Amino acid sequence: MHLVVVGLSHKTAPVAIREKLTFPASVQRDALAQITAIEGVREAVIVSTCNRTEVYVVASSEDGGVDSVITFLAGYHDLDRHELARYLYVITGEAVVRHLFRVVASLDSMVVGEAQILGQVKEAYEHGFDADTTRRVFNKLFRQSFEVGKRVRTETAIGESAVSISYAAVELAKKVFDNLEGRTILILGAGKMSELTAKHLVCNGVARVLVANRTFERAEEMAGRFCGTAIPYEQLYEGLREADIVISSTAATEYVITKRDLAPVARSRTSPLFLIDIAVPRDIDPDVNDLGGVFLYDIDDLSGVVESNLEERMAEARRAEGIIDEEIDSFFGWVESMEVVPTVAAIRAKAEVIREMELEKAFKRLDLSERDRKTVEALTCAIVNKMLHGPTARLKKAATGRDGYEYMEVARALYGLEDSEDRSGPGAFRNLLNLKAREIVEKQKETGENVGDCGS
Repeated sequence: MHLVVVGLSHKTAPVAIREKLTFPASVQRDALAQITAIEGVREAVIVSTCNRTEVYVVASSEDGGVDSVITFLAGYHDLDRHELARYLYVITGEAVVRHLFRVVASLDSMVVGEAQILGQVKEAYEHGFDADTTRRVFNKLFRQSFEVGKRVRTETAIGESAVSISYAAVELAKKVFDNLEGRTILILGAGKMSELTAKHLVCNGVARVLVANRTFERAEEMAGRFCGTAIPYEQLYEGLREADIVISSTAATEYVITKRDLAPVARSRTSPLFLIDIAVPRDIDPDVNDLGGVFLYDIDDLSGVVESNLEERMAEARRAEGIIDEEIDSFFGWVESMEVVPTVAAIRAKAEVIREMELEKAFKRLDLSERDRKTVEALTCAIVNKMLHGPTARLKKAATGRDGYEYMEVARALYGLEDSEDRSGPGAFRNLLNLKAREIVEKQKETGENVGDCGS
């Protein structure tokens, strides 16, 4: 078993390249079928978001897995392989587990701590599961990654501090007002940042939206997005009497809201007025901060909040890395425990099935008493046990190491276990081996004895 991930992200490729390498939901089944049809690729999951595309595979060889994925990516999207390789990163082995856990925990995101990536990876895994391209390894790995994401969310505060201008505005508004429920916001101008900030405020309970713009038709258009009300630009200060929060982002070159004109409004109010000026040049005279009950924040103030919160998130990210270390040890502990038992059982099962078949042939040719039959059977059991004891004991010891699964893979190849599992093997013999292996494992669970010792 070799874990491989090949991908690109916002860290390695511009959007012009990333947009060429996407795998929307509509093509996932076809793409997964193509990648798993390549010889040596056993399992596959494709993660595709606006900021990253990553193909995860379980491959029979590391180099072959990497080459297969790169060839698949270039061929599927009709891209030049050598040009594409400039933007790709390749991760193999244990590092794949750490990478996936960090991705799901949002430690590898453009905005550390963002919540969307967990759901996006879940969706990617579900595509693989539905397409039957995930089996034991990826079913365990991806499901555990979701638990990692949940642990990081619940055991750290990595997602609690605002790290965008619009979120910072909401955070500051919550400090000015104990509760945003039922508040009124006034959007001045029709900029994208104003609209995004308004969306976050509405999601946090703001009930009423007023929009003022020099062009009344544009004010009506934006107001319609929030089921709000457009007000004529010349009635701006009347709107300020009703608003609790003002978001200003116009293209004006001079102050749109001045201290002199706002003073009468401030005196008539009984509640605070929160002004968010995200325009450059500024829309609001900074001297309005001198007015009682008026709180003004400009783009630099909000940037300072974002920078401070990013530092807090990075501290929480260090705590998250500790959680990931624990989960990595847990995953590889599972790999070790799951690999050695079925492998040793399969070796024992194959030896036992061959022993029984050869005994049956011999007994047909020999005229033996019941006592002699038992003596010969005990002799063959002793030979099998002595022949397998040393190799299986060393195999169990090797399994406790981090690369134990590689020893299992070699052992399965040496004993021809893979040959008896594929479709080319004799069906009856393969079924007998699987049945015998299950009996051996179940017997060990019940008795605690060594796995499959003949005659035990």
